[in-house]
Amino acid sequence: MTQTDPAPMAPLSKKDYKSDQDVRWCPGCGDYGILNAVQAAFAALQKDLDRTVIVSGIGCSSRFPYYMETYGFHTIHGRAPALATGVKVANPDLDVWVVTGDGDALSIGGNHFVHALRRNVGLKILLFNNRIYGLTKGQYSPTSEQGKLTKSTPMGSIDYPLRPVNLALGAGATFIARSIDTYGNHLEEMVRLAAAHEGTALVEIYQNCNIFNDHAFDHFREKDVRDDRTVELAHGKPVRFGKDGNKGLRLNAELQPEVVTVGVDGVTESDVMVWDVADPSPARAMALSSMSETAFPVPIGVFRDVARPAFEDAVRAQLNAAKEKGTSSLQSLLEGPDTWRVG
Repeated sequence: MTQTDPAPMAPLSKKDYKSDQDVRWCPGCGDYGILNAVQAAFAALQKDLDRTVIVSGIGCSSRFPYYMETYGFHTIHGRAPALATGVKVANPDLDVWVVTGDGDALSIGGNHFVHALRRNVGLKILLFNNRIYGLTKGQYSPTSEQGKLTKSTPMGSIDYPLRPVNLALGAGATFIARSIDTYGNHLEEMVRLAAAHEGTALVEIYQNCNIFNDHAFDHFREKDVRDDRTVELAHGKPVRFGKDGNKGLRLNAELQPEVVTVGVDGVTESDVMVWDVADPSPARAMALSSMSETAFPVPIGVFRDVARPAFEDAVRAQLNAAKEKGTSSLQSLLEGPDTWRVG
């Protein structure tokens, strides 16, 4: 009998990443667009179904693992990064993703979110930001704008909103990107870029909640305004926007952004800043992520992409170093040099 090589497996399609579960989000929810983009990105990357894990917390976004034909954990409120860190450290070969919302990640889960970023754990975090609590029926969230009228702020929110990109930059995140639920191709690209990053990759996704915060992003995401109201950050390219592409951003001496028009008042192409995702300083990214949504275009794309050793690699190296020391037992470690006998 002649031995033959097994037939090569057919490439996985987007359909292969869809589970058999009925998707239970409100009709018209932005989560559908995000799910579609992630499934398309995973198919393009040929993600291994048996080595991919999606971890979520609590909220509408956290239903995500049920709808993906991968491994998944639906964990507890705000703790998804902590659980995902455990998964990644225990088995660094797994491809671990975190799906969370603005309330889940930035309120009760704020510390877990920050520490995952600063440690640079090899997690890919998709943060659905609809600026409201959707699952619990419309309370204001950490990203809601000042003056927001909700069931928990009937006279308007007095809180200053938290900006996830600013927080991530301050925590030392090595990859930060932003997209919008209805920008399917762009969102898919951001997911693919996040997947390629070594260490923590954060993608903030503006996601419309058509029940409790409808039209929250219409002032910059709709087709009739998006050219003038959004600006895409692309590495090595001028930060240009506008229907004619003649508007741009530059930073003045105080690192404050300014909108300029090429060809007007002596402004030339050289006056427009060229984007560098690997800039050693996060100052320019912070300046653009802090811009007012009413006075400036809203940045989307990659804010930052820098290299730094991943947390799980350092853990593995430390474990190997400990083994080489030849410590015989856990008890001998506990009874090491820094112990005292009290009699």
